[in-house]
Amino acid sequence: VQLQASGGGLVQAGGSLRLSCSASGRTFSAYSMGWFRQAPGKEREFVAAISRTAGLTNYADSVKGRLTISRDNAKNAVYLRMNSLSPEDTALYYCAADGSGSIANMRPNYWGQGTLVTVSS
Repeated sequence: VQLQASGGGLVQAGGSLRLSCSASGRTFSAYSMGWFRQAPGKEREFVAAISRTAGLTNYADSVKGRLTISRDNAKNAVYLRMNSLSPEDTALYYCAADGSGSIANMRPNYWGQGTLVTVSS
């Protein structure tokens, strides 16, 4: 699976962004999909995941209620809607695919290249 993330940019605190990730290659619906992020000087961390059929989602506590993951299997795409952004959300955001289908403890087989989100105060 090849993953291509997009939609990052510069936004003011309190603003919104929508990240997209398009997939090509193997059967998209065979993978649970997720978003991870890595802030400057920090380790990469889990943000959100969605099951193969979009029936289940999982979020990091730090983003619950502000970020929403969704997917469209017909378009081979996964999205991350980000609301009420704060400077603490500044990071490089990666989409990822997990062939095991897990959303509770993702072990991605494939990673996108990352899209940068910068939130100014």
